[in-house]
Amino acid sequence: MARHGAGDCDLDGALAAKGRVDEAWIDAALGARFFLTPPPKSLDRDAFAPIVEGAMSLEDGAATLAAFTVRAVAVAAGHLPEAPEAWVVTGGGRHNPVLMQGLAGALGVPVLPAEAVGWDGDALEAQAFAFMAIRSAAGLPLSFPGTTGVPKPTPGGVFHRPD
Repeated sequence: MARHGAGDCDLDGALAAKGRVDEAWIDAALGARFFLTPPPKSLDRDAFAPIVEGAMSLEDGAATLAAFTVRAVAVAAGHLPEAPEAWVVTGGGRHNPVLMQGLAGALGVPVLPAEAVGWDGDALEAQAFAFMAIRSAAGLPLSFPGTTGVPKPTPGGVFHRPD
């Protein structure tokens, strides 16, 4: 969005609502080994080739990324031992009606913004990172065999203390 001078996000899903989904791009992305592998696993933000600039209009890119997110969550849901009775969404995506409606349709259960269960959807990620920072400072592990497939409980990188 910012690279195209269109702000920081697709405010209220306005662009995604106007765009057309590139199903071939989604199919290719969902064909990545990550989606075919059952948990435990982890994913890096560099695992997927970015949408090539100019390959899609801004509206089509927003629609495609919203649809990809919905389908990726639906694929992940298939790996769960039990189907959730509801999904709680935090972060900016909870403000995007295209994304929230897509999730509700794909998951077939209520999809709620974090605030609906008493959480602060704008602070939850920061709170989680603060929790992990405290664990890291205490020398406690952040990653476990059952969550990411590491061979043993592992701290998150190297903790650097100021001089």
